[in-house]
Amino acid sequence: MESPLVTLISDGDMYLKCFYHYLKNSTNNQTMQEFADNLLPDILAKIGNGKSNLNVIGVGSGAGDIDLKILSALHHKYPEMTVDNEVIEPNPQQLRDYRDLVSQTPGLDYVRFIWNEMTADEFEEQWKEKKRTKKADLIHMFQMMYYVKDPEATVSFFQSLLNKNGRLLITLQSGNNDVAKMRDAFSNQLGTAEVNRSTDDIKRFLDSKGVRYQSHNLPHQVDITKCFIEGDEDGEMMIDFLTQVLHFSKTASPELKAKIMEFLRRQEFSVESNGKVLMNAKYEVIVLEQLT
Repeated sequence: MESPLVTLISDGDMYLKCFYHYLKNSTNNQTMQEFADNLLPDILAKIGNGKSNLNVIGVGSGAGDIDLKILSALHHKYPEMTVDNEVIEPNPQQLRDYRDLVSQTPGLDYVRFIWNEMTADEFEEQWKEKKRTKKADLIHMFQMMYYVKDPEATVSFFQSLLNKNGRLLITLQSGNNDVAKMRDAFSNQLGTAEVNRSTDDIKRFLDSKGVRYQSHNLPHQVDITKCFIEGDEDGEMMIDFLTQVLHFSKTASPELKAKIMEFLRRQEFSVESNGKVLMNAKYEVIVLEQLT
């Protein structure tokens, strides 16, 4: 019997709505700001050696919030350098939001933005068709490896674009992330196997190829309190994003809903603090260098 469940990504508008709701109710901004302040400077230590201009590629840049944090850290590290910032984002609304953010943010005169409304796979295809040879000093991918056709091929392609001393940053849910554990536990029923990739999948591939990398864990929490309020619109959006199922509460069987809610309540997966239920949604950043 065909499952009535439909993946959230199939409805672009609803996906964005749920995604923004997730970000609003998580420590995402704090987590990424701490990463930019504390870890990124060391990662960027050598990429500007002997250069007056840096080439940056943001893959799946969304609305640009994280990109601007990275650009700010880059400018702080190399204040005299200009930056060509190539943006790859398939969602037109997010790309518009990114442009608006740029227009409202002072002090970005050192950056030249190059906009690409396309997926990572489409960018790779276009790059090869045009036989482009430009190299990148920094490539960053935040929470987008769930949606590529072949993650191994995507990593290999973008790593091949790195300049000497260049860095590729892949930020994804950690394999020790409780959201990932929940999706994995119910992947057959939810149909979320493809969007439940974690850094463990990327590291297995890199290890099998003997590719060296560094990794950094980023603590991250999400407030799932409203998920337990029957009929709460915010709670339903959160459940949709956590399960990656469109209208989960309306389409999942009562048995599956009960199992998911019981899972989210388990002490090893969530904690109650000041009247809120918080879930571990830890990120991990994998750092790759130029292949030699």
